[in-house]
Amino acid sequence: MLPLHGRCPFPIDVPQEPLLQSPCGFPLYGVLEFTTRIRYGVQQERALRVVGWGGTLAAEWTIREVLNWTRGYFKSAGITQPRLEAEILLAHALDVDRLHLYLTPDKPLTPDERDRYRTVVKERQSGTPLQHLTGEVSFYGLRFRASKNALIPRPETEELLDHALRLAPRERDIRCLDLGTGSGIIAVCLARYLPRAHVTALDISPAALQLAATNAAMNDVGERIEFMESDWFTHVTGRFDLIAANPPYVDREELAGLPQEVRDHEPHEALDGGVGGLEQIEQLLRGVPKHLAPGGRLLMEIGASQGAQVVRMMTEVGLSDASALADLAGKDRFAVAREAS
Repeated sequence: MLPLHGRCPFPIDVPQEPLLQSPCGFPLYGVLEFTTRIRYGVQQERALRVVGWGGTLAAEWTIREVLNWTRGYFKSAGITQPRLEAEILLAHALDVDRLHLYLTPDKPLTPDERDRYRTVVKERQSGTPLQHLTGEVSFYGLRFRASKNALIPRPETEELLDHALRLAPRERDIRCLDLGTGSGIIAVCLARYLPRAHVTALDISPAALQLAATNAAMNDVGERIEFMESDWFTHVTGRFDLIAANPPYVDREELAGLPQEVRDHEPHEALDGGVGGLEQIEQLLRGVPKHLAPGGRLLMEIGASQGAQVVRMMTEVGLSDASALADLAGKDRFAVAREAS
């Protein structure tokens, strides 16, 4: 439980019994004072005084004050970007953009607005991902819907797109395949930034495919992406100039050690790579050679310790020029190979 310092922006009726939580609904320490009035040797009344807020519970709270309070609370909770997340959640609760917060810092919040904000602040502190609370995420210059049905995009996957766009031919029509599309971010970005690409996006999860289709339509590329429910290549036909994949690569034994907001809120089937984190990668690689066009490329995101093993596996299934690529942190994060004709 976290201590609470200073006033609290969230309204509540002060109870007659001892107050165990602040008006924010969070644990409260050292801010309650009980006084007993004795008159003529007889206890007349026992009063509760809230001494930690420095003002009445009904006092107005401005955007600036609420953001400052939330920043401190999120920082105490271990959230790494407390001010940024406070701003994003308040803008979401007020249905405005973040610029509005900067333009109107002295605007008081209504009780209803504070109540909506209180809800998302509590959920974020309890571990719910920020993107699940806002329902959206930015990726590679585009906006996407986010939900519990697919992984939240990581910064490393933007680097995967950098490599994919560098490898993809631009002088002719091409076919691209996104294996395990999830929220559809890779497929949508390929279609958006490669005007001559026709993209096929597959996933084993119908819910993820529905989210991906929504994101494609939202970014005006729905007509150029074919969505397919398939367990890797089970229902795939034809050959592709570029195959991109972000398969599950977390070692099953390491799942329990993932951060709470990942472990408890994101789909395990999109994380669990089996023993050593390589089972799904191995299964995927078996189908690649017969679905790469002559000179076609495979590009995958992998675990930071898997580079040498994945390169060896690519070579064993008959691909050529296999190599691992480092991310911006210098860790092997991607593997690339070519069709071996």
